[in-house]
Amino acid sequence: MANGFSEAGGSGSFCGLKNEPPGGGQSQQLLNLNAALLEVFLNTSRLRWLQLLGMMRYASSFMAPLWTAVQHFPEAEKDRSDRSSPFGSALDLMELLFFEMQLAARGAMSDVSAMSSYHLREMSEALAAIKNTLLEKSDEDLVRFSERQLKLIDMVINVYPKAAREIKPEYGFHLDNGGYVRVAETDRFELYQVLPIDKSVRVRENGKPVLIIPPYVLGANILAFLPAENRSYVHAFANRGIPTYIRLVKNIDRTPAVQLMKGEDDVLDTRCFAEQLLARHGRPVTLSGYCQGGFMAALGVMSGELDGLVDALITCVAPMDGSRSTGLVEYIQHLPYNFRDLGYAVKTLPNGNRVVDGKMMSLVYKLKSIEKESPIYSFYRDVMLFDGGAKRPPMVNKIAAALKHWLIYDVTDVPVEITRLSFDSYEKPVAADGTLPVRLFGRSLNFRRIGEKGIKWLICIAEKDELVEKSASLAPLDYVDAELTVFPKGHTAIAILWSAPASECALQMKFDKAPCGADNSRGPVRFQLDLEEAYTAPARNRESTPRVQPGTAANKKDPPQRRTDLN
Repeated sequence: MANGFSEAGGSGSFCGLKNEPPGGGQSQQLLNLNAALLEVFLNTSRLRWLQLLGMMRYASSFMAPLWTAVQHFPEAEKDRSDRSSPFGSALDLMELLFFEMQLAARGAMSDVSAMSSYHLREMSEALAAIKNTLLEKSDEDLVRFSERQLKLIDMVINVYPKAAREIKPEYGFHLDNGGYVRVAETDRFELYQVLPIDKSVRVRENGKPVLIIPPYVLGANILAFLPAENRSYVHAFANRGIPTYIRLVKNIDRTPAVQLMKGEDDVLDTRCFAEQLLARHGRPVTLSGYCQGGFMAALGVMSGELDGLVDALITCVAPMDGSRSTGLVEYIQHLPYNFRDLGYAVKTLPNGNRVVDGKMMSLVYKLKSIEKESPIYSFYRDVMLFDGGAKRPPMVNKIAAALKHWLIYDVTDVPVEITRLSFDSYEKPVAADGTLPVRLFGRSLNFRRIGEKGIKWLICIAEKDELVEKSASLAPLDYVDAELTVFPKGHTAIAILWSAPASECALQMKFDKAPCGADNSRGPVRFQLDLEEAYTAPARNRESTPRVQPGTAANKKDPPQRRTDLN
C-alpha cells in the first residue's frame, strides 16, 4: 500500500477517512485491502480444513488401539463367561460402560480446555494483526498472520510426521553401522558391545563392564536416541571408555522363545551374559536397567542367580513398587473388578502362542492420563509446541522428530509372563518386611537381600515423571541403603536430555547445585566411573608393593587366567 490509513488522517486515526474526498490513493488502498482480505479468507479456509483434518488424524491414531481392544474383547469375555452368570456379566458390562463414559467426559473436558486456550490466544493475535493492517504498522499484518497460522498447522499434520519418518537413519540402534559388536546370544537375547562414537576414546579392556537392560514396553531405541547428536544413554558410558554392553531382545514376532519367555528366562540369560563379561574383563558387572528393565534387573539380583557376577545396580525411573504409582493404581481401581484381567490385552499369534498386545499397553497409559492424552488435546499440544509466535518461524528439530518416531513406530508386543510380573507389582504392594508380591524360581524376593549382599545401588528418578511416579521408584529406600539422584523433567529425560555430555545435568557429573540436586549426588556414568576407580586403586597399590619371590608359600597357587575370547 503506497499511502496508509495513518497518512489519510494525519495522526494515525480513522477519522480522516470520512473527511477526505474520494481519490485515487484511497481507491487503491481499498483495492489493496480487498485483495488482502481475499488472501486472508483463502488462507483461513485452508487453515480450518487442515485443522479438521489434523484432529481427525489424531483421533484415528488414538482410536486404533481401541479397535484392537474390540477384537480381543469377545475372546476374553468368552473365557470369562464360563465362570460367571449372565446376570453378573450384564452388571459388569453396565459398570464398564459407566467407567468408559467417565473417561470420555474427562477427555472431552480436556479437549475443550485445549481448544479454548489455543483459540483465545489465536484471536488475540488476530486482533493485533488487524490493527497492524489498518494502521500499516511494520509488525505482523493480517496476511502474514494467516500465512503463519497456515504454515503452523501444515507443520503439525504434514511436516512433523514426515520428519519422524526421515529421522529413522539417525535414531536408535543400527547394529550394522560398525558401532556395535555382537558378543553373544541366547534363544531370547543378543548381547552387543557398544563402541565409542568418539574415535579418540579407547575402551579399557580391564575396566569395569556395565550391562544395560532396556525396557520391554518402551523398547531399546530410547537408550540410543540420537547417537550422532550425543544424546544416547548407552554411548554416555561407552564414550568414557567404559566397557559397555546392551542386552537386546530378539524380534518377538519371529521368535517363539521370546513369546513364551518367563521371568526366570530373563534372569538366566542375564546370568549367561554376566558370566561371559566377568570372564572377559575380570571384574564383576554393573547392571543398569531403565524403567521396566530396572525392575527386571533388580529382580535378577534379588533372586540370587547373579551372586558373584553382579556387584552394582543402577535403576533409572524404574517402577520398583507399582502399587505406589497412584495414577495407574487409581485407574485400575476405577476399572470394574472383573475386568482387571491381563487377558483383555492378550492376542493369539498365528503359531498359537499368546502375547500381550503392545498397542493395548500403550492405550492403558493413555487412558490413565486421558486429560493429557486425549486426541484433540494432543493435537493442540503439538500445535502450541511449534508455535513460536511472529518472531520465530515454526520448525521441527531432531529431538521432536525422534520422539514422534519412537511413539509411532516403537510399539512392540510383550511376553505374557514378563507383563504379569509388572502387572502383579501394581496390583499388590510390597510387604512390610520388603518382600515383593512376585516370585522367581519358586523363591520369595526381598529388597533387603540387595543390601545384605553388599550390592551398591544407585536409584535415579525424574522429578516430573508422570509415567513412573517417584513413590514407585523410591520404594526400596524403605528397606535398603541406596544412593539417590533426582533429575529434572520427565520419564525419558535421563536418556534423551541428560545423556548429552554438555547438558546441565550430564550423566558423567557429580551434582552440587540445582536443578540437578545439591547433595553431591552422581549421575549413572559418574557412579560407574567411581566404582571402577575404587576397584582400580587397590590394584595399583598392590602393584607398588614388593612381589613375593617364586617358591614361597604365598605363590604356590597360580592366578587364574582371564578369558578374553567369548567364543
